[in-house]
Amino acid sequence: MYCEHFGLNEQPFGITPDTSYFYACSRYQAALNTLLVAARGGEGFLKITGEVGTGKTMLCRTFLSSLRGEFHTAYIPNPYLEPRTLMLALAEELEIQQDKEVDQYHLLKAINFRLLDLARQGKRTLLCLDEAQAMPLDTLESLRLLTNLETEKRKLLQIVLFGQPELDQKLRSESVRQLAQRITFHYHLGALKKDEVPHYLAHRLRIAGHKGGRLFRKSAERALYDASGGVPRLVNILAHKALMMAFGEGEQEVAPRHVRGAATDTQSARPSRPAAYRWLWAPLLAAAVAIGAFLAWGRPA
Repeated sequence: MYCEHFGLNEQPFGITPDTSYFYACSRYQAALNTLLVAARGGEGFLKITGEVGTGKTMLCRTFLSSLRGEFHTAYIPNPYLEPRTLMLALAEELEIQQDKEVDQYHLLKAINFRLLDLARQGKRTLLCLDEAQAMPLDTLESLRLLTNLETEKRKLLQIVLFGQPELDQKLRSESVRQLAQRITFHYHLGALKKDEVPHYLAHRLRIAGHKGGRLFRKSAERALYDASGGVPRLVNILAHKALMMAFGEGEQEVAPRHVRGAATDTQSARPSRPAAYRWLWAPLLAAAVAIGAFLAWGRPA
């Protein structure tokens, strides 16, 4: 919609975790380094926590892509599953052909044989579980059975849990205390710092093809931090809406009023002047959509 107006090849502030946009600021790079060092060192259980929108899935996918060629990796994005179903999901990721009616004993045995076969091929195996805070306690406990699979030298399966802070609360439960004791590395992913937000914006704009001058005024960058608290997903949502508003006005630069208007329209943001700017967002959004539709209609096929 606004890409041509601002000289972009694609929208820079999408909320899907595209690893080409991974921003390696100090804490994100530290989290990635922790994962890589621990995984390559053969640690059995790792854990990454962070609030909603802090980039856990982006980190997870960047981590997995960094291991390509070294590990056989498995990824389960929604582990809200009973223990047997989780095992079936892992078997599928490991390319194990199993009857759906197989019992848990034979399922675990098949997984063990597959892991041994991969180890003989010189491949280590790593499982990433996203949104791990959603796992039922009995499913969390079943993970301990998987970490029991090992040779005399090392674990056959390494497991990384990515989840919201509620995961830590679950791991304090008495029923999973043995699992909690096996987590050897942990990292908590925080939000962007105030001085990192301008670099984050510039990074994503550069990846999206921007080669011109400044698109966000410094005051708009400060407003973005204030409204988002530095949470990357919120920064993306607000920056996208602010660009739409600037486009709707025909502006070449995002001003603080555009950010405040975007924040007013975003429930999880922290608008600084909701009453003054609530009227501004809807008509400018409508104008941006109308202009985009007109330009698309008028462009030759």
